[in-house]
Amino acid sequence: MDFDLTWLLWGLPIAFGLGWLASRLDLRQLRIDNKQAPKAYFKGLNFLLNEQQDQAIDAFIEAVKSDPDTSELHFALGNLFRRRGEYDRAVRVHEHLLSRGDLTKAERHRAQHALALDFLKAGLLDRAEDALRKLDKTPYEGQALLARLAIYERTRDWKRASEIAARLNELGQGDFGSRQAHYLCEQAATLPADQAEPLLRQAKKAAPDAPRPRIDLAALQWAAGDFEGTWRTLARAAQKVPAALPLIARSLADAAKATGRVAEGQEILGTGYELFRSLDVLEALASLESDPEVTRDWYVRHLENETSLVAATRWLAGERLEHQEFHGQIQGALEHACKPLTRYRCAACGFEAKQHFWQCPGCQAWDSYPARRVEEL
Repeated sequence: MDFDLTWLLWGLPIAFGLGWLASRLDLRQLRIDNKQAPKAYFKGLNFLLNEQQDQAIDAFIEAVKSDPDTSELHFALGNLFRRRGEYDRAVRVHEHLLSRGDLTKAERHRAQHALALDFLKAGLLDRAEDALRKLDKTPYEGQALLARLAIYERTRDWKRASEIAARLNELGQGDFGSRQAHYLCEQAATLPADQAEPLLRQAKKAAPDAPRPRIDLAALQWAAGDFEGTWRTLARAAQKVPAALPLIARSLADAAKATGRVAEGQEILGTGYELFRSLDVLEALASLESDPEVTRDWYVRHLENETSLVAATRWLAGERLEHQEFHGQIQGALEHACKPLTRYRCAACGFEAKQHFWQCPGCQAWDSYPARRVEEL
């Protein structure tokens, strides 16, 4: 049977035409896809700028479906889920990113950091810690260490917090000497005196200008009956950290009486009072006076320079009134009115407390409580 070349002559142009048509259809579909993906992306961005997060999420999901390999869209979607509190969905997005084999090293580090933030925001501290550890030796190491530090503070794991603070110091992320001193003091507070004292002395070396290690060490010495050591520690603290004198004034006065150094105590406290006009220093000075009238004169001197309801109330407590039978009610009313003025106030969040805190119970900030009372601010 002879082969008919006519079919070959017709077949070649037809095959060429079909191939050309198929390529045009593929290009057309590609253009459509490329137009749809940016359109959905920009629509989502517009919703986001208008704080319409629900619509933004829908638009980004549409964009991700059109181009599932676009990592930036996944990051945007995961961050939106986290901001909305949908942490499980944010985790799934970022875990999906980490499972991909085509991510660059920078994108993988970024996805790992985002996943750690998801766990942190969700309160899954163990999983957050594990995720943050994987960021060591990456561009996110500093941020990861700060996040781990916050976790250890929150869980009161002071030993590991101290280790992280030391690493942050080495990386040049700031001066964490004062923070390290607090961590050592927190550890010392839970230990017997013989184990606590070395930690407090280590805290002094970590932050020579921090008052807390000296104050805690003096309290330890006082409890052990070492009044000479207490006096030396507090006298040195008054010289080294004068701004903290209101916090140590009463203890300094007690140590001065216990060691027979009343005159020296009066000199230190008198000099400090002239600098700060503090009520705590004033009352410590008053406690060193044996004559009640001299004590009351200190309050008068304070009132000459400061308008103080607290000082006026203290002075009035020893005054004999014309209607003495009403003295108790009047004094009680004044003492009640003074209570809010004798509190300490956090400079970061405004949380007020009867006692001075090294770490604010409200906002968790360190060293945010001034040594002065509300009336003196």
